[in-house]
Amino acid sequence: MSISDNLNQIKSQIPYYVTLVAVSKTKPNNLLMQAYDAGQRHFGENYVQELLDKYEQLPKDICWHFIGHLQSNKVKYIASFVHLIHGVDSFGLLKEINKQAEKHNRIINCLLQIHIAQEDTKFGFSFAEATEILNSDNLKKLGSISIKGFMAMASNTDDINQIKNEFKSICNFSKEFPDYSILSYGMSGDYQIAIEEGSNMIRVGSSIFGQR
Repeated sequence: MSISDNLNQIKSQIPYYVTLVAVSKTKPNNLLMQAYDAGQRHFGENYVQELLDKYEQLPKDICWHFIGHLQSNKVKYIASFVHLIHGVDSFGLLKEINKQAEKHNRIINCLLQIHIAQEDTKFGFSFAEATEILNSDNLKKLGSISIKGFMAMASNTDDINQIKNEFKSICNFSKEFPDYSILSYGMSGDYQIAIEEGSNMIRVGSSIFGQR
């Protein structure tokens, strides 16, 4: 099946309110353009340099999502154009994003990454830490960022009940903060479970572009 067919198949299976982010890391520009020509506008990248190169070479109406682990010293390279930063996992990173956004006279949209998985290798705030930040006066001082919601990754497991419960936990947590409406979780292997458990933004790579 072509990239266009893959996109159409996924879009036919997800509700209208779910944003599909095509995870295009390591994929060449010609494949991204096939997705673009099929109507896809939201693309997700994990590496700052790769994102920068693609931003410079590809159409300017693409909404670029940074979905990897972002180091504070790399924020400046994407601050002028990034549409949404998914993996904000420290208050220090929020401060740096705010600082770089001010330089470009824009507000950068962010998601707080919540740690829901059983694995220590994944990043993110605990529910308690996220609550503390969202209720803090320090956050109110950051006028050039806008927190839009939450991002998470489930454990890398075949146990569907565990994945379901992890997604359910972030969905329940998000209900305490109804103003933060984006829930970004679910990838190629589990996006249908994620949508059942409240996700409205999914990050899909291999089901669109094929295996790496």
